[in-house]
Amino acid sequence: MAEVRGPNAWRDELASLIEDTGVRYVADPITISTTPSSFDGETTTTIDYQNDKLEEAPPESLKDQVKGFAMAWVEILMELGRGCRDIVQQSLLTEDSYIVRKLEKPIARASAKLRYFNEFLPEDRDPAHAWPVVFFVFILALAAINVNTQYGSLVPRVKRARIHPPNATRIQLPDGRHMAYHEQGVTADRARFSIIIPHSFLSSRLAGLPGIKMSLLEEFGIRLVTYDLPGFGESDPHPSRNLNTSALDMLHLANAVGVSDKFWVLAHSGGGMHAWAALKYIPNKVAGAALFAPMMNPYEPGMTKEEMKRTWENWLPRRKFLYFLAHRFPRFLSSFYHRTFLSGKLGQIDKWLSDEILIEEPIFEELWDRNLEESIRQRNVKPFIEEAMLQVSNWGFRLSELQVQRRCQGRGILPWLRSMYSQAECELTGYLGPIHIWQGMDDHVVPPSMTDYIARVLPEANVHKLPNEGIYFPRSLDPLKVQSSIKRKIKQPPSEENEEEKS
Repeated sequence: MAEVRGPNAWRDELASLIEDTGVRYVADPITISTTPSSFDGETTTTIDYQNDKLEEAPPESLKDQVKGFAMAWVEILMELGRGCRDIVQQSLLTEDSYIVRKLEKPIARASAKLRYFNEFLPEDRDPAHAWPVVFFVFILALAAINVNTQYGSLVPRVKRARIHPPNATRIQLPDGRHMAYHEQGVTADRARFSIIIPHSFLSSRLAGLPGIKMSLLEEFGIRLVTYDLPGFGESDPHPSRNLNTSALDMLHLANAVGVSDKFWVLAHSGGGMHAWAALKYIPNKVAGAALFAPMMNPYEPGMTKEEMKRTWENWLPRRKFLYFLAHRFPRFLSSFYHRTFLSGKLGQIDKWLSDEILIEEPIFEELWDRNLEESIRQRNVKPFIEEAMLQVSNWGFRLSELQVQRRCQGRGILPWLRSMYSQAECELTGYLGPIHIWQGMDDHVVPPSMTDYIARVLPEANVHKLPNEGIYFPRSLDPLKVQSSIKRKIKQPPSEENEEEKS
């Protein structure tokens, strides 16, 4: 007779016969039925297992698969990095390796020089761990400042530069280039004085003389001719320009517009070097020069240490850095220029000039915007880099060469003795015409030390120092004041002139 056992006893016996594989079986309740047998009256017990099923884990989602794949790759890369680090430490950073032998002494010297920075760290911080953290935080701070500058909601809206239709009068130069120019004042047949104005950096032919009145020009018969430097405004760029070619362009312009007699050169700030070039290379065509805060080469070798110090100490770090780039690494200027004025955004004037400049009249800002728009018309960075390089490089001549000197032919004792009795063998060299310079004593763009240097090497120049004025001194050069001053000098009898005016 079969022995009937409960479900729990059966499972215990089954678990004792096989090892535990971690798989659990779930079944519906077991049905036990007893039926009489036809043989010997025995009863047969039947056990039915209904719907036995194997418990399976749910399938992974795509997100879990990607996460597991990424974690596996991270572990692989970490192991690869550890392996590369071990290889470098065991093969390249040993004491007898070539790299360690070559770099050990320079690194030791550099570490000794920079060791004093560790004094700024807390005493309980290891410099090897602290400085990487400081550097990382510094990089994050720069990135945050850059993001806030570009996407900050508090940044004021910047005006965009507009490119106006071409409207300049142009002439063709002997080398085939075209030069754009602009005229003010009387016509060529009525002109008593012709003045040619080369503009400064980030300017154009439209600069001229801001605020000048036509009535003043007509009263004194003045003809103003301004022009665009090569690559600026509507003038064609020059393939290899220097200050000599700049003076020749000025000469060709004078001939093309009908200036038959000598002309005056008027320049401001960075345009001063083109005026000095005209005095050097075409002195016979220049009647005189009027310079307002003329910019000199800040690396001029003729400056004394005191003049050099007073020149550089007045500039902001940004201006010093730009002059250094133009002098040593001019190619890096391209990125700076594209991010500032060549970006098409008209910022504040002090931002472009890197100095604090007081703009008193709104009309001046309007004139500046129009002049700037014309200056960057071609959106070509090369002329601006060339202009910056000309300012800080060798000009091809010394300013002292313009000083009036008597030069005698021949060398030696005999020619010198002959020159003592005969003045015909000697001639005057340098620029013989008048030179007038106006300098604002509070100028932070063109320091007064530059004008002091000019006065030292060119004692014949007439320097007019203007107290309490900067690079833009409209009050001191008010056209009405200039007009009354000129009238007073014209009406003044010759007997009342002082000795300085006679000389």
